[in-house]
Amino acid sequence: MHPRIEDYALIGDEQTAALVGRDGSVDWLCLPRFDSSACFARLLGDKENGHWRIAPKGAKGPCTRRAYRRDTLVLDTEWETGQGTVRVTDLMPQRDRAPDLVRIVEGLSGKVTVRSTLRLRFDYGSIVPWMRKSGGHRVAIAGPDSVWLRTEPPVHTWGEDLGTHSEFTVEKGEKVAFVLTWHPSHHPRPAQVDPYKALHTSVKDWQRWAAECRYDGPHRDAVLRSLITLKALTYAPTGGIVAAPTTSLPEQLGGVRNWDYRYCWLRDSTLTLGALLTCGYHKEAEAWRNWLLRAVAGDPADLQIMYGLAGERRLPEFELPWLSGFAGSTPVRIGNEAVDQLQLDVYGEVLDSLWLARSSGLSTKPHMWAIQASLMDWLHAQWRQPDEGLWEVRGGRRHFVHSKVMVWVAADRAVRTLEENPKLRGDVDGWRALRAEVHREVCEKGFDTERNTFTQSYGSRELDAAALLIPRVGFLPPDDPRVIGTVDAIREELGHGGFVRRYSTAGATVDGLTGDEGTFLVCSFWLADALHMTGRRKEARELFERLVGLANDVGLLSEEYDPVAGRQLGNFPQAFSHVGLVNTALALFGGDEAG
Repeated sequence: MHPRIEDYALIGDEQTAALVGRDGSVDWLCLPRFDSSACFARLLGDKENGHWRIAPKGAKGPCTRRAYRRDTLVLDTEWETGQGTVRVTDLMPQRDRAPDLVRIVEGLSGKVTVRSTLRLRFDYGSIVPWMRKSGGHRVAIAGPDSVWLRTEPPVHTWGEDLGTHSEFTVEKGEKVAFVLTWHPSHHPRPAQVDPYKALHTSVKDWQRWAAECRYDGPHRDAVLRSLITLKALTYAPTGGIVAAPTTSLPEQLGGVRNWDYRYCWLRDSTLTLGALLTCGYHKEAEAWRNWLLRAVAGDPADLQIMYGLAGERRLPEFELPWLSGFAGSTPVRIGNEAVDQLQLDVYGEVLDSLWLARSSGLSTKPHMWAIQASLMDWLHAQWRQPDEGLWEVRGGRRHFVHSKVMVWVAADRAVRTLEENPKLRGDVDGWRALRAEVHREVCEKGFDTERNTFTQSYGSRELDAAALLIPRVGFLPPDDPRVIGTVDAIREELGHGGFVRRYSTAGATVDGLTGDEGTFLVCSFWLADALHMTGRRKEARELFERLVGLANDVGLLSEEYDPVAGRQLGNFPQAFSHVGLVNTALALFGGDEAG
C-alpha cells in the first residue's frame, strides 16, 4: 500500500530537505539543493528508486508515534515492540561545506534489533552508483555525485540486492549514529560532523530562532510550526523561499496535474513578507526582499512569475518516464514551463511587496525605486493584454479579473509610495489615472450584476477564489455589497466539503486539462479572512479551526485537501498553505481580541 502524502515529515538544512515516512524511511532527498536531482525518489516510484529505512527488524507498518522536538525541525520516531522501545532521531544540521543527513538510533527500553536498508539511486532513481569501502565507511560514486555513509562500531554494513544493509541491537541508553554526506565526486571528502554535537546544536539553534516569534494568540503551536516550515523552505544562501520541496505530488490521485514546485514564485511575495514581518522575523523578510530585487532586476518585459533558488530564469520542463509517480500519478515532471507565461498579477505582487517592505521599515536599496518605476512604466503600457492568470492555466490567455485587480494594486502602491516619500520621482498623475481606469473597467467587465459577484475573467460565468483577496488588497472595502456577494457566491459555487476550490475544473474549460483536483488550502484560508473582514467572525474562526485540523500529526500542510477521501493532495509541505495559516491567525487573533 502506497503511503499517503500526510504520512511524511520534513527535515532540512535551509538548502535542501528530506521527507521521512511514518515507517522510518527517507523517501525523498535532493542533493545538494532543493532543485537538484534526487538520490532518494521512492516518493515518486518504488523502493528501487532510492530510499533509506531504519526501523526495528521485522517492522512492517508505521511507527508507534513520532513528533518534532519542541520548536525544532528535529524529528523523533519511536517504535514499541515486544522486545522493547527504540527511537530514531532524524535531522539535517546547518551545513558548513557539505549537506549531512544524521540518523541516531537510541534504545529506550528492552533490547531491540534494528535494521538499516540504504538504496542510493542518483538522478531521480535512474542511476545505481558504484559502492566501495573506504576507511571502514561506504562511499557511493556515479558521475558528479559522491555520498559517504559513516556508521559507528560495532555496526557492520554489507552489500546485497544493490543496497547497503546493517543489523544491530540497542539496549536502554545505547545510541548508534549514521551520517550520510554528499559532495561533488571530483572534490575531496569534506570534514566529518559529530552527529551528537550536531543534534545538540540543531535543537538549540531552532529553539532560539522560534523564541523570536511575536505571535502569542490561539493556535500558537500551529503558527510556529508553519513559520519553522517557511524557514526550512528558505534557501539560505540567497533568501529565496521555495513553494515546496517536492515535484509531481498529484492534485488528484492518478491524475495529470503534477507540477514541480521547487522554485520561488513571485505570487507568494507579499503574503510571505507580511507573515515574516508581523511575527518578528525581519532578517528573513529582508533576505526575501533582497532575493526579490535581484530576481526581477532587468527589462520589465522579461519579468517572470517564478525563478530558481538564486534567481535563475531557465527552468525547462521535461518528464521522467522511469518513475511510476506517486500512487501511479503520472507524468512526473521536472522544471516548470509556466515560467514562460504572462501573468500580469506578478507586477502587482512585486510592487505591493516592495511598498510593504518600505512602509515596514526594512532598509531601502539605492536601486529599489528605479526598479519599481520601471515596472510601472511597462505595466502602464501593457496592462490591457490577456494573460494566463494566477493559477498558471494552460488553456489560453484571458482577461482574468484577479490579474487586473493586481494591476490596480501596482498602481495604487506606486502612487502611495510617491505620496509618502516626496523625494522620489515618478509619473504620479499617470499612475493615478491608471488606477482609476483599471478600477472602473474591472467593476464594469469583471462583475456579474445578475449574480452579484466578480467572475474569473471578463464575460465569463466561472468564479475564482482569488476574488476573495479583493477586500484584503484594498480594491473595495469589506462592507461593499459586491464584496459580500462575491464571498457568498464563491462559498456556494466553489465550496466543497466545507472548504474551497480555487476554480471549477468541470469540463477543463479553464486549464485545458482533464481530471479533478482537491480543495485549495490557501483559498480556504482566504475565505476565512474574507468572512472575518465582512463581519462573520464566528464563521471565520470555525473555518480556521477546521483548516488547522487538516494538518498532519507533525503540523504540516500540503497544497490541497480532498474532503471526500479525507487526505492531503499536491506538493508537500506547501509554503503558500502555511503562509495562509499564519496570516489568517494574525487576522483573526492578532489584534486586541486575541484569546
